[in-house]
Amino acid sequence: MLNILWAAMIFAGIIFGIATGRGMEVNNAILEGGKSAVTIGMSMAGIVAVWSGIMKIAEKGGIIDSLSERLMPVLRRLFRQIPEGSPAFKYISANFTANFLGLGWAATPAGLEAMRELDKLNGRKKTASDSMCMFMIINMSSIQLITVSVIAYRKEFGSVLPADIIFPSIAATAVSTGVAVICAKICEKRSFGKWKP
Repeated sequence: MLNILWAAMIFAGIIFGIATGRGMEVNNAILEGGKSAVTIGMSMAGIVAVWSGIMKIAEKGGIIDSLSERLMPVLRRLFRQIPEGSPAFKYISANFTANFLGLGWAATPAGLEAMRELDKLNGRKKTASDSMCMFMIINMSSIQLITVSVIAYRKEFGSVLPADIIFPSIAATAVSTGVAVICAKICEKRSFGKWKP
């Protein structure tokens, strides 16, 4: 579905540009955008490799398991439907850790595994469970302590102080995550009793 939406927006933009007499500008934008995408992709490849490696070392070294234990009181309050000992907690912890560091690409595999585990626990296959909704909400609005990808993008585009984004991003993502969790808990209470966990 997203592929169709993106293709439609790109096609509409090109048609609009040509219709308004800006065909050359559209052509230049396509060429420059392609060049820029390759340059950024190459520069990000090293950062992705380094941080993905760090996450793998943390996982193998037991740091993720240790963090999971420390996060367990919070996770149990957020995900009341998940039984103790479920592997979903491990994947959720790994996902949250990667998101804290601003590593969306490293968070994705753990997030997919967490969703698979949550789906196994879901009693109604055509509707997302409260735990699945909570996980998605926190994942989308996650608190980011170090926005690695944004810092890398800012540096690539010539920012003098690329790390200046850290404190504003912590504040913004903390507020967004707090509001998201509160809204999810309100909806969870309203639906309690209508569905079996």
